[in-house]
Amino acid sequence: MTYRFLETHRDGPIEHLVLNRPEVRNAFNEQVIVEITGWCDSIAADDSVRCAVIGGAGPVFCAGADLAWMSKMVAYTRAENLADANAAARMYAAIDRLPIPVIARVHGAALGGGAGLAAVCDVVVAEEAAIFGFTEVKFGILPAMISPYVVAKIGQSATRHLFITGARFSAQHAKDIGLVHAVVPSGELDAQVGQYAREMLSCGPEAIAAVKALLREVSYRGAADSVGITAEAIASRRVSAEGQEGMKAFLEKRKAAWNVSPDSDRQSR
Repeated sequence: MTYRFLETHRDGPIEHLVLNRPEVRNAFNEQVIVEITGWCDSIAADDSVRCAVIGGAGPVFCAGADLAWMSKMVAYTRAENLADANAAARMYAAIDRLPIPVIARVHGAALGGGAGLAAVCDVVVAEEAAIFGFTEVKFGILPAMISPYVVAKIGQSATRHLFITGARFSAQHAKDIGLVHAVVPSGELDAQVGQYAREMLSCGPEAIAAVKALLREVSYRGAADSVGITAEAIASRRVSAEGQEGMKAFLEKRKAAWNVSPDSDRQSR
C-alpha cells in the first residue's frame, strides 16, 4: 500500500509505522487519518505481523491537529464536523482493535490527538525530554474522540485534571499516572522499544489478541458481572491449539513453536 504521509518498514514480524510530516510536527489531517485507518485494516489482515511500533519522523512524535486542517474546521457545517470527527474516532478505534500489541515510540512531544495516539497504544516508551498534553480546551474544544482510551489508561482523576487544565506535563509524570510505561534517555529509546517487542514475540499471538479483546469487554464491568466472560475466555484458550502448545512447551522445558524472541525467559509466567 502506498502512503503520502506515512512510512512503513518491516523488521521480521515487527511492523514499523512512522508518521512522516516532520515539517508540521507530524500533525494529523484528514489524509493522515485515512491512511492510518487503512494501515490498521491491512495489518489486522496480515498474520505475519506480530507487533507494531508507531513513531514519528523529525523532532516530534505528533503535535495533534494540523493548523491548516483546523482552519478548515472553522468553516465546516455541523454535518461536516460530524463526518470529520467520526473519521478520527474510527481511526483510534481501528488502532485499539488491532489484534497485535502496539508500541508507541514517543520523542519530542505528544500533544492533543498525538497524546491520544499514545494512549490508545498498548505500551508507550518515551524519551526523558518528551512533553505530553491534552491541550484541546486551550482552543475552546475538547479531547472527545480520545477520551475513552485516556480514561481507560490513566483513570478518571488524572484525566479530569489534565483534560480540564490542558496543561503540558513531563514524560516522568506521564509514567507516574500510567500513560507511559518506560522513560529512557533519547539514545536508549530504540533499545527499550526493541526489548518490549522481543518480549511480545515470546508470547502466543492468539493469546495476545484474546487478551486485548477480553480487556475491552470487561473494562467497564464489575467483577461479579465478568465471571462468566472470564471463565469462558480462559477455558477457550486452554483447549486451543496455541494454548495446548504453550502449556506443553512449558512443562517440557522448551520454547513454544510461536516463540521467536531470542531473549525470552521461558520460565516466567
